[in-house]
Amino acid sequence: MKIWQSQKLVNYWKRLTIGSVNRQIFRAAVTVGLFTILVKIVAVAKELVVAQKFGTGDDLDAFFIAFLIPSSIISVVAGSFNAALIPTYIQVREREGKKAAQKLFSGTTVWSLGLLGITTILTVASAPWYLPLMARGFSPEKLDLTFHLLCAIAPLVMLTGFVVIWSAVLNAGERFAIAAVSPIITPIVTILLLLIVVKSWGIYALVAGLICGAALELTFLGIALHRQGISLLPRWYGFDSHLRQVTKQYLPMIAGALLMSSTSLVDQAMAAMLPSGSVAALNYGNKVIALPISLSTTALSTAVIPYFSKMVASDDWAGIRRTLNHYLRIIFVVTVVLGGFLFAFSELIVRILFQRGSFTANDTHLVAQIQSCFALQIPFYVAGILVVRLISAVKANHILMYGSAINLIANISLNYIFMQKMGITGIALSTSCVYAISFSYLFYNWCLLSRKYSP
Repeated sequence: MKIWQSQKLVNYWKRLTIGSVNRQIFRAAVTVGLFTILVKIVAVAKELVVAQKFGTGDDLDAFFIAFLIPSSIISVVAGSFNAALIPTYIQVREREGKKAAQKLFSGTTVWSLGLLGITTILTVASAPWYLPLMARGFSPEKLDLTFHLLCAIAPLVMLTGFVVIWSAVLNAGERFAIAAVSPIITPIVTILLLLIVVKSWGIYALVAGLICGAALELTFLGIALHRQGISLLPRWYGFDSHLRQVTKQYLPMIAGALLMSSTSLVDQAMAAMLPSGSVAALNYGNKVIALPISLSTTALSTAVIPYFSKMVASDDWAGIRRTLNHYLRIIFVVTVVLGGFLFAFSELIVRILFQRGSFTANDTHLVAQIQSCFALQIPFYVAGILVVRLISAVKANHILMYGSAINLIANISLNYIFMQKMGITGIALSTSCVYAISFSYLFYNWCLLSRKYSP
């Protein structure tokens, strides 16, 4: 009986997920989503351990500022490679075969290796200039700790940069599960180190967890790519037409990503100007909100970009519009309800998750206010990411660059206005307003593109 019921469920799943593009995207999104939930559960456990060990103290403030630049570089350099590479990679693979796609992947690997290496060196070398500007409210001792943490974190740029690129190539081959489960390695390693060596290593145990976890994750992904017949050996074939096409898309994409990541830099830097613990409180306030955002955007964006790229390659614009409208309706129905729940029960959630050890009741009250303001961004952020992936598949990345510039201007202006009246909570409210503006801009420009490409 149990075997029969299991087979019945398998057959039902096949009927539900095989056929139309929407069903294929749904299957991929569910696969990524389920593994991402597992990863996020472990990541939340890691945050609980961090909160218990460090609270909202100066060490964690210094860590977040030190981690900000490397994480932004990873997002800008490696993340932009994905948006520029994957649509062209899929197009080349579909039209010219796996050998041509391998050649493109090898060439971009060499290119990314050079960019990530140079960027890492410049990040450390220029730190004495930009860190004092970012952390104006830090004492000399706290600023010195921030610099040493930055130097220790710097290798993460190279490691995670390749993790991001290799994961994207696996997703382009519709190997969604492998790329989705690999991020679980880093929080597991971090938890173990925090429990074992935190007393002797202090905040550096958190850094060691990031570095060791990224190295193991890269090894795992490398094995998966090798088994798919993809060579990891970097080889330079020169700037052929395909690599030039990637470069053409990459330049506006990296400019847009740089401007977009600068909004996070602005938030953290302005938070550092407020009373001690503000940077840590801002980060804690975003932890719970980041969970559903990361889950939904990771699942959807990972699933849709290969299919969007295929539909663009075949000029199926009617199918693109149907798919986009279908998922936008689902996104807004689900995320409005979710955002309302998180807003209403914010303080209870923070108290249950974080209030223990060095994390006090006063911390709970402040973080809950920040979290409530961050919750307002959820519908606009998730929907905006879907439109971003579509615009990237169409290779209209200049739109994203201009949109990021608008976001940066709006973020600085609204941060300044709201923090004057609301303190650190105002920065969170500003972020939600910025994503609402961002989605409006992106959707308007997609409508213009849709009319342009429609027959």
